[in-house]
Amino acid sequence: MSAWPKATLGDIFEIARGGSPRPIDDFITDDPDGINWIMIGDAAEGSKYITRTKKRIRVEGAERSRRVKPGDFLLTNSMSFGKPYIVRTEGCIHDGWLVLSPRKGDFNADFFYYLLGSKSVYAEFQRRASGATVKNLNIDLVRGVKVPLPSLREQRRIAEILDKVEELRMTRRTALTQLEALSQSIFLDMFGDPVANPKGWRRLTLSEVFDIARGGSPRPIDDYLTEDDDGINWIMISDASSGTKYITGTKRRIRPEGAQRSRTVKPGDFLLTNSMSFGRPYIMRCSGCIHDGWLVLSPRSVDFDQDYFYSLLGSAAMFVEFSRRAPGATVKNLNIELVRGVPVPVPPLEKQRQFARIIAQVESAGESLKHSLSEFDALFASVQHSAFRGEL
Repeated sequence: MSAWPKATLGDIFEIARGGSPRPIDDFITDDPDGINWIMIGDAAEGSKYITRTKKRIRVEGAERSRRVKPGDFLLTNSMSFGKPYIVRTEGCIHDGWLVLSPRKGDFNADFFYYLLGSKSVYAEFQRRASGATVKNLNIDLVRGVKVPLPSLREQRRIAEILDKVEELRMTRRTALTQLEALSQSIFLDMFGDPVANPKGWRRLTLSEVFDIARGGSPRPIDDYLTEDDDGINWIMISDASSGTKYITGTKRRIRPEGAQRSRTVKPGDFLLTNSMSFGRPYIMRCSGCIHDGWLVLSPRSVDFDQDYFYSLLGSAAMFVEFSRRAPGATVKNLNIELVRGVPVPVPPLEKQRQFARIIAQVESAGESLKHSLSEFDALFASVQHSAFRGEL
């Protein structure tokens, strides 16, 4: 173990909770003199920093909130519990954040970013927050956590090592994002915008291509969940992991009598989210039952290529078309009639298959990158663990 001295986070940081003027909508403004209103959504996935905000609040709203400045750390105190970010702008935070302001200047921000995001600190947060159904961080809980405190020189050395491994991880994440964009670029090049249909492909409505139905939920659902071997897959949004194309299994199952009050789906069916991540398509690789947050699209014909229709349904143009047709509520929802009536281009099957062959190569490269990223994730975790034990 490390011989470094220990200090509590309360010794190292001034720690405070954010505050929200209520109702918040009364304080949101588009005025240039508005003050940045920092939300969880302003922290881009995989980002270390918060550099800008999507919304601003009026000055009188800021007086009921908590100001933060560049160099402060933010910790999520619920939702993605305990995730750290470094602030690179000025603004105000709501009560879903804790702000950690360094007490001294002899402090390496990168070292503490990695330390606060480490498994060991997260485990300590979890241990101290134990007992509550919903885990939340509070000021006193965070203040009391003890962490290693090496010299500034050692902090810099460790941060540089971790930065190098993180750079390798980011390179692969960026490449994966570019591959996803490449698939859509190839689709548009071969077929054109699916709504405008500039290449004049034959058009059919989605109801002519698919049988479309909505899921159903036996209620209360907890009465139907089971761990029995004869349980039937219960497909939830969380079974579709980020960036995935297929749903291959489920975390939960329901009893057969629950399935009778739901909707059964089979391999090869498409699922569309009808709320939440509105309109996002997935392809089933297993059978199961779906709740009413899903629409199922079952192909009517064998003259049909999965990869073509997956890219079609997931295209930005289709999302805009679904949104345009959806009711004017703030929260958009897809319904069966809305989806059935959407016209889509249906090129000859051989053209669809030509696209699928190209996409298979892109996806193969993506799988290699995902495997490589997993290896670098494991390497990073190992280096991080060793670093904070003083073993590097």
